[in-house]
Amino acid sequence: MTAERGLWITFEGGDGSGKTTQSALLSAWLGEQGRTVLHTREPGGSEVGQLIRDIVLHHRGDIAPRAEALLYAADRAHHVATVVRPALDRGDVVIQDRYLDSSVAYQGAGRVLDAGEVRDLSLWATEGALPALTVLLDLDPQIARHRLDADDKPFDRLEAEKAEFHERVRAAFLALAEAEPERFLVLDAAQPAEQLAATVRERVAALL
Repeated sequence: MTAERGLWITFEGGDGSGKTTQSALLSAWLGEQGRTVLHTREPGGSEVGQLIRDIVLHHRGDIAPRAEALLYAADRAHHVATVVRPALDRGDVVIQDRYLDSSVAYQGAGRVLDAGEVRDLSLWATEGALPALTVLLDLDPQIARHRLDADDKPFDRLEAEKAEFHERVRAAFLALAEAEPERFLVLDAAQPAEQLAATVRERVAALL
C-alpha cells in the first residue's frame, strides 16, 4: 500500500553503504524544490522507537533472534502508525532510513530465520504499508567494513557481526530487489556520492 497524497521513499543497504548520506542529500534537494519533507529512520523514528533502538543495537547481552525480529516489528508498527502515515496524509514526502526490507535481510537472512515469516510479521504490524520507492545501495561488505573502520566509532550489535553474516544480508537485499523491480532502484554504492544522488533525484522527480 502506498499513500494517495504523500510520497514515501526508503533507503536500504548494508551498514556503511551510505544510506544516511543519500537520504540527507535527497531530503535537502526536495526541500529546495519547496516540498515538505519528513526525514526519519528505523529503528528509532519515534520516542518509543528510540527506546527499542537502544535495546536492539546497543544491548550488551544476547537477544534471541525471534525476540529481535519482534522488537523491530514493534518499532515499525508504532512508527508507521504515529509518524509515517500522518505525514503522508498531510501530503509530505517521507524519506526513511531502513524499513521492513532490513528486517528480511538482517533477521531473516542474517539471523537465519524464515524470511517470509519475518516479512509477513512486518506487513501485519504496518497493515501492509509499502513505500513507493526503495533505493538499495549495494556495496561489497569488505568495502563497507573499511568505511566503518574509518569512521572510528564503536560498532553496534549488527555492525559487529562477522563477514558471513553481512554476505547473507547483502544477498538477501539483492534477492528482494530482484523480486520487486518496480519498487526498487538498485545502485552501486561504490560510486561517488553526488553521482548516486543525481540518479536518485532523477528517479524521484519522475514520481513527483
